[in-house]
Amino acid sequence: MKKGLIGYFIIGSAIIWGAVLIGCALKLKGTSCYDEIYLILSGGAGIHLIFIWGPIVSQLKKKEVKK
Repeated sequence: MKKGLIGYFIIGSAIIWGAVLIGCALKLKGTSCYDEIYLILSGGAGIHLIFIWGPIVSQLKKKEVKK
């Protein structure tokens, strides 16, 4: 994996979690409903694992095989 590429994954991760937090803040406005927030947070965590850490792990495994 290129050294600069990991930075893009980190920035992507920050953008996803920023959006999740903003979504939670908007949904919480004037309410205290945990069930609705739980779905937003779990969706954000799932997207994070699939789209950010999935490719990183894949690239690291490819790098180990080359060694």
